[in-house]
Amino acid sequence: MTLQRTLRRAISCTGIGLHSGKKVSLSLKPAPVGSGIRFQRLDLGGAEVPASVRHVATLNYATGLANDAACVDTVEHLLAALSSQGVDNVLVELNHPEVPIMDGSAAPFVYLIQEAGTRRQSLPRKYLRVRRPVSLERGDKRIALYPAEQFKVTYTINFDHALLRHQSRTFVVSDDAFAQEIAPARTFGFLKEVEMLRQQGLALGGSLDNAVVLGETGPLNTLRFDDEFVRHKILDAIGDLALVGYPLLAHVVVHRGGHALHTALAARLLEETEAWELVEQAEGAEVSPAGVPVTVAN
Repeated sequence: MTLQRTLRRAISCTGIGLHSGKKVSLSLKPAPVGSGIRFQRLDLGGAEVPASVRHVATLNYATGLANDAACVDTVEHLLAALSSQGVDNVLVELNHPEVPIMDGSAAPFVYLIQEAGTRRQSLPRKYLRVRRPVSLERGDKRIALYPAEQFKVTYTINFDHALLRHQSRTFVVSDDAFAQEIAPARTFGFLKEVEMLRQQGLALGGSLDNAVVLGETGPLNTLRFDDEFVRHKILDAIGDLALVGYPLLAHVVVHRGGHALHTALAARLLEETEAWELVEQAEGAEVSPAGVPVTVAN
């Protein structure tokens, strides 16, 4: 049996919102057992927004949540870090309606979590184990969840760009592997779209310091991985699927996906209640915080 976890202590950072360009202060604080991940808008008198797919509100190049008049945008990188590091319960305090973009990856948030440390709580963690496939198609975009005894992501991307015509990767999610192989992968965009986005009031805080920008012949930044783009899409999928509310025991397979497809699958999964069950651990194994079975010697 694996117990729920929260942070050992509070920890804070500041940054800017990718789309708003405004300065943001963020604090991660320990939270009671069973409370889940909740965003609290200090600038709105403490109004809270649960990290749940039921509260998905906007999907403009990022995932946004809302609860009554309170909203919070660009949540996916922080959620990916929290879920991958096995944090079940945390209060995320913000003074602005957007999570700071930091360097465009989840690595700064993983660092904050590791610096704060985690502690076990009194109740067992429940995992959502997929029992039969659940899938969704939108044109040439496809996503599906298949039964598995670990959380695994297979992602394929195709873009109309010489560097991104095809990238594919399979990743088994664990806390250490995520921190090293997925968390540093940054968000990316195309130079030709930057002006269009800014005319729409988006990407106002974007720069080469917090995003990989692709010109006609290649990236304007130095890449951290040869396949940094598909790694970042895996990061996004992990963060968006955290909105299910439980760690997953499933294999998610995505072709040309994005935030809208990820969150639509999360909603579909919760609707199809006969397709899954809640368990406290995988059969014959203890489960690590991120959902990967750990072999136990007799």
